Amino acid sequence: WRAGAMKFSLSWLKDHLETDAGVDEIVYALTDLGLEVEEVSNPADRLSDFTIGKVLHAEKHPDADKLRVCKVATDEGELQIICGAPNARTGITVVVAKPGVYVPGIDTTIGVGKIRGIESFGMMASEREMELSDEHDGIIELPSGEVGDRFVDWLAANDPAKVDPVIEIAITPNRPDALGVRGIALDLAARGLGTMKPARTAQITGTGPCPISVTIDEDARAGGCDVFAGRLIRDVKNGPSPQWLQDRLKAIGLRPISALVDVTNFFTFDRNRPLHVFDADKVRGNLRVHRARGGESLVGLDEKEYSFAPGMVVISDDEGVESIGGIMGGLATGCTE
Repeated sequence: WRAGAMKFSLSWLKDHLETDAGVDEIVYALTDLGLEVEEVSNPADRLSDFTIGKVLHAEKHPDADKLRVCKVATDEGELQIICGAPNARTGITVVVAKPGVYVPGIDTTIGVGKIRGIESFGMMASEREMELSDEHDGIIELPSGEVGDRFVDWLAANDPAKVDPVIEIAITPNRPDALGVRGIALDLAARGLGTMKPARTAQITGTGPCPISVTIDEDARAGGCDVFAGRLIRDVKNGPSPQWLQDRLKAIGLRPISALVDVTNFFTFDRNRPLHVFDADKVRGNLRVHRARGGESLVGLDEKEYSFAPGMVVISDDEGVESIGGIMGGLATGCTE
């Protein structure tokens, strides 16, 4: 096990823990238990001043082909806003940053200004400007919403993953149980902050032994790898993972890749069970968990090359090292679409 940090969202924790406790109460309990909270990121805090508006009229700026002069209904009445987004047009429901509102994605507080000689009293925001995603091809178009309502309240009702608080805790080497969300939930339940929900499981019946065997060298067991389980899964079609899964991974800073890869990352953090998916057609022979002699190298899934010192735990097939034990798989045997 390694020391480090662990991130999880509030909704992810509540998948395992039945509790009415809020973020502040959970943060206090975690630190009191010895799981020191290093950071709490609450998107609602930075979005609280954005409101919902509606574009009543939009026309081309007289001195700029790519700009539009928009009349926007807001909670402070009709405002004139100059916008350069290609989708700015009459009739759409938008997110407005009025003068005085801080926009985190561009690190700017909005003021009243003149753009090519015409005054602008605010801006209509994209997702990237509010640090909700990398989307910046146009301003947000909401499918619903009342003029003047807080945008953060609309998100909480319609897209709660985007305002889900994320907690980061420091992990000391004696607390490997807290490297999974369920382990953290168990600790909080034991403290009286809620009750555990049953662990969801699925019973899958196999049709025979796995054709790729796994062995663990004796010297790799001591302080290295005690258990390694493998299973061959046939007839799988890979592609994008479901949106809820992508949202979970993005919340803790992981990049969604594909359904097969994302589900292994999910269980690594959800149940503290490091998983990796191999493309069985690319594995040569059988797998062996062992300590490196020193000098071996591997190109990981992140396309970076790693070299191993003597004693590091690695996983090899018959042709050489193809995974870093418990850390990362190799590019050569990774699953693609």
